[in-house]
Amino acid sequence: MPSSSLLRIAVFAAFALACAGPARADVVAQVDQSSQRMRVYIDGMLAADWPVSTARRGFVTPSGSYRVGLMAPMWRSRKYHGSPMPHAMFFRGGYAIHGTYAVGQLGRRASHGCIRLHPGHARDLFHLTRAHGGTRVVIR
Repeated sequence: MPSSSLLRIAVFAAFALACAGPARADVVAQVDQSSQRMRVYIDGMLAADWPVSTARRGFVTPSGSYRVGLMAPMWRSRKYHGSPMPHAMFFRGGYAIHGTYAVGQLGRRASHGCIRLHPGHARDLFHLTRAHGGTRVVIR
């Protein structure tokens, strides 16, 4: 049975596709570093609210507005000993949104700068981004 967040995303995605015709839906992933949360909006409607991990002390997650570029179902970090980065979506050079297996650290700062998500949430966002032709990432 799909998770409630995946079901919500599917419902909003189907609604957006049905109403929009050939136009693309506006998908925005807003990351609030102070609360360590990501809120995903489709055409302005909240579709998901997930805990994340951003940069820990001594590292930086860049604030700003970006478009997702390179996407890879599985990426291995070249900088951090081949660490797995499932469902990686790069938005600024080497910075990415990706799944993590350290799910116990979600909701607090723990990364080297990337935005970490639960692997299932990273998969959902990855597929949503592909289905809608991109996602804007807004980090504050």
